[in-house]
Amino acid sequence: MSRRLRYISFDEFDGMFESFQHAAFRLETRRRYRSDEHTETYHRFAAGREADWDLDDPWCRSRREQVAMGKRFERVRITDNPPTPGQRYLLDNAKRNSAVGEDIRYLWRADADRLSLPGEDTWLFDSRVIALLHFDADDDLTGVELLTDPVPVARACQVRDAAWHFATPHHGFSAKVPSAT
Repeated sequence: MSRRLRYISFDEFDGMFESFQHAAFRLETRRRYRSDEHTETYHRFAAGREADWDLDDPWCRSRREQVAMGKRFERVRITDNPPTPGQRYLLDNAKRNSAVGEDIRYLWRADADRLSLPGEDTWLFDSRVIALLHFDADDDLTGVELLTDPVPVARACQVRDAAWHFATPHHGFSAKVPSAT
């Protein structure tokens, strides 16, 4: 069976965070996201200062609104031991995500490898649509591919369930990482 490729625009991708019905699950597998490195919060964090998250920016307001409607945002971040600078930044960023209603968990990369979790970054919407995120060699997001075929969607649901089961909630995980305290 060949995979039908369906790429969507970044605007269409953004719209999926408003239009999903029940749950959005993210599997984050990368060691860095270059887009983070262009933000003021990243520069403050990298300089050893507080990131100073704006909990009233449009992204945060949107997340709170979706959560208030009963929708769930869940993430599992696969992390190296020791974490990369980008992963330490995201560990701090989890404070913001959690404050607006996301449930974030962490899994060491060695454990993810033992579970045979895939290496791709994905969003799984309502257990029926996969948004497969494509990155270039410089860690820039270059495209979003939608998958709705039952076999890859069923596999993504299995990956979500395994990752979620074995991952550690953000607060417990951050206590294990000296650079996160």
